[in-house]
Amino acid sequence: MTEMPGPSVFAGATPLSAAAAVGHGAGPAAIGCVLAVAGGGSRVLFDRNALELVAQDADPVVATAGQVGGQIKMRVGGAWLIANIRSLVLDGAGNDWVAADIDFLGEGDEERLTGKLYHFRRGVTRYPIPGCDVFAITTRDLEQIYSAADQPHIKIGTVYPTRDVRASLYVDAMLGKHFALVGSTGTGKSTAAALILHRICELAPQGHVVMIDPHGEYAAAFRTNGAIYDVNNLAMPYWLMNLEEHCEVFVTASAADRQADSDILARCLLMARAKNRLGQEIAKLTVDAPIPYLLSDLTNIISAEMGKMDRAGDTSPYLRLKSRIDEIKADPRYSFMFSGMLVADTMADFLARIFRMPGGGKPISIIDVSGVPSEITSVVVAVLSRMTFDFAIWSRNEPQRPILLVCEEAHRYIPSSARDEGRNASVGRILGRIAKEGRKYGVSLGLITQRPSDLEEGVLSQCGTIIAMRLNNERDQAFVRAAMPEGARGFLDSIPALRNRESIICGEGVAVPIRVSFDALEEGKRPASGDPLFSALWRDAGGEDAIIQRTVLRWRAQGR
Repeated sequence: MTEMPGPSVFAGATPLSAAAAVGHGAGPAAIGCVLAVAGGGSRVLFDRNALELVAQDADPVVATAGQVGGQIKMRVGGAWLIANIRSLVLDGAGNDWVAADIDFLGEGDEERLTGKLYHFRRGVTRYPIPGCDVFAITTRDLEQIYSAADQPHIKIGTVYPTRDVRASLYVDAMLGKHFALVGSTGTGKSTAAALILHRICELAPQGHVVMIDPHGEYAAAFRTNGAIYDVNNLAMPYWLMNLEEHCEVFVTASAADRQADSDILARCLLMARAKNRLGQEIAKLTVDAPIPYLLSDLTNIISAEMGKMDRAGDTSPYLRLKSRIDEIKADPRYSFMFSGMLVADTMADFLARIFRMPGGGKPISIIDVSGVPSEITSVVVAVLSRMTFDFAIWSRNEPQRPILLVCEEAHRYIPSSARDEGRNASVGRILGRIAKEGRKYGVSLGLITQRPSDLEEGVLSQCGTIIAMRLNNERDQAFVRAAMPEGARGFLDSIPALRNRESIICGEGVAVPIRVSFDALEEGKRPASGDPLFSALWRDAGGEDAIIQRTVLRWRAQGR
């Protein structure tokens, strides 16, 4: 922003009198004036005497006038111009004036008889001139600013510092341009995510929401209004994987031999798919087409290809592939995906279950991947994400069914260090593509993370709405600050000081940046993410031998 003149310009000015501060008649009280104006923001001077007087006001919003992150208003023609306070500094020439940098947020019409604000909208069409009076915002003003009655919305909490002004998220704007929920561990992030998803499900009981749950937290929150899938009932066919995902699972060679192994797998996989009747009906079958095939057919084809080689040829790539496939077939941990029972053409049924089409009043699928072997967790998430995106692309000529894909612990799947040539890169690429192109096809992405700075650069900036809870790490704060719009800068400074269950929300999902205290969720709707109470649990003793025995049995059976 253009550098503003210092407050010393007003060093000789007289502070507002007490009569001016409390105002005359029904008009609002001026608490300062505009000092300088620039396109994106301005500088104002507050009278400390006036601020001390309004601090005694019964309206909690008026009482906090002049604080960082708060709003002020100024009359410009027949409209009220609303601005956010970004920073404060005491006038160097005296203690009677406080200079503040502000960012313009929007404007609303002024009711001629009462002076009340109504019909608020984002953006500024007319700027104030230096010397224009500045007034404290009121609770009624905030009700108008944050009112969302004219468009679909969900109510998620109260506007700080009020006790009864409701905070709303515009559902269409938030989902249409993606959203991100960030916050350090222990700030109430999982509960906030559950609250938002519950409200969305209540608004749209026939919606389509898919949530990737890496820790098994959300099943407890959505048992009554969602479908819960884990390794016991997910039944995700292995043949839904494309070539890249097949390579991540089956190719174990080092970087030097990886390309050769991948080429062999591509050739053999295409032949295996072509053996299926569905594959034979497609004129130009590709290796990525989701056509069922038998793993035994794939290993037999690999063996046959190896037998065609000259005796001097290198058979190690074929042996590596065959050995890896046989190993996965025999490992019970992989049976949720690589079972011989999953060879039938169940693609339509799988999509209907996962995307809740129809949903029967349970619009959300919770995909609990906590029991998935860690080596292929990223592949499972990649398949689910890609199926969501591909379904949206290939159903463009059908009645549209938008899908919301929510990814918890997003930094695990879209890490900033990911590279195309690295392993487990497919999930980062598909989620990155959804972030960039998903809204064109009706796929919305919701990212939840405690380490936003570990996300792939640019992905967070694709999220039109950012919900920032307390962040303790300075690097994370800087990353979120860079992704937020200019008008939210005054709010961003308060991110480290937010209490649990509080957040700063800015972007498309709200009229203007807002500080929100989230509603409390009922016990039965909360995720199982509470911290253990060591002081209480360590008082409980007895039965340790039985606990260990049962644990060892489950451990050895890998949860079965």
